Amino acid sequence: MAIQTVNPFNNQVVKTFEEMTPQAVDAAITLAEKTFGSWKHTSYEERAAILHCVADLMRKKSTQLAQLITLEMGKLFAQSKGEISLSADIIDYYATNGAAFLADKKLEPEYGEAYITSSPIGVLLGVEPWNFPFYQVARFAAPNIMVGNVILVKHASNVPQCAAAIEELFKEAGAPEGLYTNLFLSGSSVSAYVTDDRIKGVSLTGSEKAGASLAEAAGKSLKKSVLELGGSDAFIVLEDANIDQAVEWGVIGRMNNTGQCCVAAKRFIVVEAVADEFLTKFKAKLTGLKVGDPMDETTELGPLSSESAAVELADQVKRSVDAGAKIVLGGKRIDRPGAFMETTILTDIKPGMAAYHEELFGPVASFYRVKDEKEAIKLANDSPFGLGGSVFTSDKNRGKNVAAQIDTGMVFINHPTWTQPDLPFGGTKHSGYGRELSSLGIEEFVNKKLVRFSEYADPF
Repeated sequence: MAIQTVNPFNNQVVKTFEEMTPQAVDAAITLAEKTFGSWKHTSYEERAAILHCVADLMRKKSTQLAQLITLEMGKLFAQSKGEISLSADIIDYYATNGAAFLADKKLEPEYGEAYITSSPIGVLLGVEPWNFPFYQVARFAAPNIMVGNVILVKHASNVPQCAAAIEELFKEAGAPEGLYTNLFLSGSSVSAYVTDDRIKGVSLTGSEKAGASLAEAAGKSLKKSVLELGGSDAFIVLEDANIDQAVEWGVIGRMNNTGQCCVAAKRFIVVEAVADEFLTKFKAKLTGLKVGDPMDETTELGPLSSESAAVELADQVKRSVDAGAKIVLGGKRIDRPGAFMETTILTDIKPGMAAYHEELFGPVASFYRVKDEKEAIKLANDSPFGLGGSVFTSDKNRGKNVAAQIDTGMVFINHPTWTQPDLPFGGTKHSGYGRELSSLGIEEFVNKKLVRFSEYADPF
């Protein structure tokens, strides 16, 4: 895949970048390893100062950076600005709290004294996706830089200007050369670098196929890896839910980032007693969204990230319909230039259909009606994915009980799956392993070293 900016609003190529040569990548890894030698000895205060400066620069350049996001992957401009704000908040969060998260932890052994101390492990490689080009990087880079690790990032090939802009922010903030390095590489070439002895850990957010390839390479090299892969989040609506509220959140949960979100609400599972009411109101809200330029503040439905993404999504819908699924709304490409797809609702979905088993990454909602709560839970768990999910009910305890039975890394009650700096993010099953964000996110690539002190008279 070429490393280039292609504006998905009109599918026009804007700018193309050369892939780095093996020699250039080798030099970047060498520099990162050298930088780690000094960076690991810096204080938490020094690390925090760099991160706070990066966050401040993000906010000052918010409009400019948000324009890059919208240009390269088509996100509505208001949402792009929101992503920059969230990314800056994540960076500040770790700069402010990192020292406390990493403080020595005293143990109470039967004999002697002991504690756990945290130390960095070295050069880390992050493989990041296009759908949130600043947020995904922030949640990987910020905690690990605070730990004392150094960062190499292979970003998605369709957001090269965003990738370069992040590296420039670190340079402008006064980061030492080699602390944060952007690698212009194709996806097919990155696994070869995972096995490099100088790289001590790898993290990927992306597809199952990419995650399996990276995990295989990391496993053969005995390296720690963290994977955040796809999701097909269930959005369960029980009969005692506030239907109007559930519909409002359902639209936001499905349509945020034009539906191109791992934790988007994708499978709407509604108890029979309220299924017709929910579907009628949900369809009404999705009907007639204004299609247009994502830079226009009045646009409600922008393009998908690329023409290939739109083609794939339309094919998934067609294969599902050919197998017996019914279209309640939309179902086709929009007849205009750009990577546009109609807002779509599918029903009568059965096992064996593409919409039942595959992740639909775009403005397509799968609607299921079920008899009761038990059937809703069973259907929610009948998925290879296990990232997030949500339950709508007026009974808090009932919501907690249902959440306990959902096989995912995250469950939200009366809210679609969401993200913020102080909440852990990650999944199970084919959605990956490990956690990012919160205090958990800073502990993935850390050497938790036991130090024990004994008197000579100890029985050991």
